[in-house]
Amino acid sequence: MNLHHRDKRKIDPSRGAMLGDGTPNDSDRIEIGPTLMAFSEWAAAGLELPNLAAMRDYRWRRLVAGINARDYGALVVFDPLNIRYATDSTNMQLWNTHNPFRALIVCADGYMVMWDYKNAPFLSKFNPLVREQRSGADFFYFDRGDMAHVAAEKWAGEVQDLVAEHGGGNRRIAVDKIMLHGLRALEARGFEILEGEELTEKARAVKGVDEIKAMRCASHACESAVQAMEDFARANCPTGDFSEDDVWAVLHAENIRRGGEWIETRLLSSGQRTNPWFQECGPRKVQNNEILAFDTDLIGAYGICVDISRTWWIGDAAPRTDMVYAMRHAHEHIMTNMEMLKPGVTIRELTHNAHRLDDAFQAQKYGCLMHGVGLCDEWPLVTYPDKFVEGAFDYALEPGMVLCVEAAVGAVGGDFSIKLEDQVLITETGYENLTKYPFDAALMGQT
Repeated sequence: MNLHHRDKRKIDPSRGAMLGDGTPNDSDRIEIGPTLMAFSEWAAAGLELPNLAAMRDYRWRRLVAGINARDYGALVVFDPLNIRYATDSTNMQLWNTHNPFRALIVCADGYMVMWDYKNAPFLSKFNPLVREQRSGADFFYFDRGDMAHVAAEKWAGEVQDLVAEHGGGNRRIAVDKIMLHGLRALEARGFEILEGEELTEKARAVKGVDEIKAMRCASHACESAVQAMEDFARANCPTGDFSEDDVWAVLHAENIRRGGEWIETRLLSSGQRTNPWFQECGPRKVQNNEILAFDTDLIGAYGICVDISRTWWIGDAAPRTDMVYAMRHAHEHIMTNMEMLKPGVTIRELTHNAHRLDDAFQAQKYGCLMHGVGLCDEWPLVTYPDKFVEGAFDYALEPGMVLCVEAAVGAVGGDFSIKLEDQVLITETGYENLTKYPFDAALMGQT
């Protein structure tokens, strides 16, 4: 059978010009997206794909509504994930986090302009909501040296012109993570600079129908990658010849194979290195009959974060009774706290009505009870009672929010910790746990 070039370019030759998510069926396209492997797994699981054009429109409308509700002339963002939210376009995301060369303005009338890397203006042209592509928003020292202020002044002049034309001349603008020269240049032009992250975090907190479909797909892909990591760990680690890094590399590879993007942390550890929690993975060889714990912090398909944690017992003997107790206690913690989730419940209520961990586990409990999640860990944060700050989070949950429910259970000076975390959608009537991955049967005392 002859395979023509037109078919080689297709990610799925069995389909026509468009994929099920409404994007071009073209493996050569500039727009990044899931792989055929992911699409096939989602079809087998009966998952409904998002409509990405509708998802992009929903996000854009939320930002524009937020701008106008606050009486701003525009929103200017440098954070790569805020740019992703507004445009669904990417460009060297991790490099951009410490070399901020990319910026976007969303004006009060919805007009969007992207300042991108000077050789890559084409990266957002797939999205018609981005009306112009420019360059010149890079003011970091490595790129501009002692003349960064000149570039910033030119860029601020462009912002001024855009706000005059598309923001009604309103000089109140919201800005997120801007470099110092850029901030000074905007202020010199008479702009009043407001907190951009307040607007973007609240816009991102409530997911639309298609974002939730995308998250279901991303969750399935993440859990498939976790399963491959577990299979590798159980097959190989009891020999004592494979390191934490060897195990963690499987999750990275399987994420990328499905069109995922990166992993934010290196939170996998084994044996005594699990206590205290937050030691990142390294060359230690995992031994037979040890605990292995991890936190995915994974940016997966469609740029969606899937942030789940599991703790496994790797070996042929039974875990100790204190390990089983800690695992069950951690499981009770997240399941009890999850039952509080519903529209209208306040963050204060979640904090003060939460399940209480044993005294032995208080000192090393996790940094929060719950946190929002979307394109990354997001607003809001639900603290433990001893970390509660009056006025920081006086809000109620809404349908469409997604929260990660956390537990870290380990005693000070102990030789293990248990880490568990599930990702949960707030529905119209309560909640839905999006995380399907099972808990380790041996640590739960079920085998």
